Amino acid sequence: MKKILTVDDSASMRAMVVFTLRGEGYEVSEAVNGKEGLDLAKADIFDLIISDVNMPIMNGIEFVTNVRKEEKYRFTPILMLTTESGTDLKLQGKAAGATGWIVKPFDPQKLIAVVKKVLR
Repeated sequence: MKKILTVDDSASMRAMVVFTLRGEGYEVSEAVNGKEGLDLAKADIFDLIISDVNMPIMNGIEFVTNVRKEEKYRFTPILMLTTESGTDLKLQGKAAGATGWIVKPFDPQKLIAVVKKVLR
């Protein structure tokens, strides 16, 4: 079973992502900010990481930058799931190591399609 880490400060958004992914048979862990997500990522091994951008303590760009410093996550897909759609932020995300960008609100079927594509 593929393991996914979702990092978002919005409890309702995490619940929607978790519900969608668990419904497809994925094992999902949750973190409420980038620091907590980084701690979870260091303590375990995930096949995919999905992160918001705007979060307290450590934002998504900082989170991705730090996760990519971990040898075990050099090639792990990281998706940004955020309300932000600006080109500058997308470029920052890509420079930090994000694999893809999904704008909220998300369509559950599109999320599943993207997840399946990056987990091949």
